[in-house]
Amino acid sequence: MKKPSRPEIPRKAIYRLSVYLRCLQRLKNNAIRTVSSEALSKAAGVKSTQLRKDLTYFGQFGTRGLGYDVEQLSIMISDLLGTNSLQPVILVGVGNLGLALLLYKGFEQEGFEILAAFDQDTTQRNKPVKQPIYGMEKIGEFIKRNNVRMAILTLPVAATQEVASTLVGYGVTGILNFAPIVLHVPEDVTVNNVNLAIELENLSYFIQH
Repeated sequence: MKKPSRPEIPRKAIYRLSVYLRCLQRLKNNAIRTVSSEALSKAAGVKSTQLRKDLTYFGQFGTRGLGYDVEQLSIMISDLLGTNSLQPVILVGVGNLGLALLLYKGFEQEGFEILAAFDQDTTQRNKPVKQPIYGMEKIGEFIKRNNVRMAILTLPVAATQEVASTLVGYGVTGILNFAPIVLHVPEDVTVNNVNLAIELENLSYFIQH
């Protein structure tokens, strides 16, 4: 018998789950055990109706009149996001931005571990980071051996599409792309683009209006 499919969940709802999780972590750090939907939604900067709608995509949470158990909801959201154990990630492109990301110590606290980095430039392999930096010829073997499904691309525009296609061929299904280019990938591959210039342009509009 075919299992009923879950309705399509908006990407913005997934994004807001991450915001809710960070709010819950702050509550845990302050020894707060329960929180109302109104208080949690205010901390997350959304309406309480939006919070409840987002959570109902994944099931029923909370108790009417009592609110949400902070610890329990944190665990449930971490399970949904797949971050209750360290997720293996690779980084491709060890320029200034790539190096900064390798040196960032917050990823593991959020459930992600950059296992290794890759670059065509052999001079980049002596950078002072804890992760090993390999040549591109080793990327396929590494992905398969470590069951890597996520990659961060901090590459020049000209190289990004080719590398992305190579990664997809080796089984990567999630890409965080910092290059200002639209990647063409199969439907089952998710790409999140980070374009700092666009974000600054957005801020520029609002400070002028």
